[in-house]
Amino acid sequence: MKLFKFFGSVKKEMKVVVWPTAKENRRDTWTVVATSLMYAIFFAAVDWALVALLQQFIMGSK
Repeated sequence: MKLFKFFGSVKKEMKVVVWPTAKENRRDTWTVVATSLMYAIFFAAVDWALVALLQQFIMGSK
């Protein structure tokens, strides 16, 4: 019985939820993609710099 009550509550709550529009979805998706790319580029640059720095210490200057 609790299971039926739970799913009844879920159904009622789903009718109250305000879903985003397609335009909002696209905007938010592009925000996530752009932010992810910025972080990827930043961490790639930090990684490259640290590797170059550590190679200088370990291998000596080339």
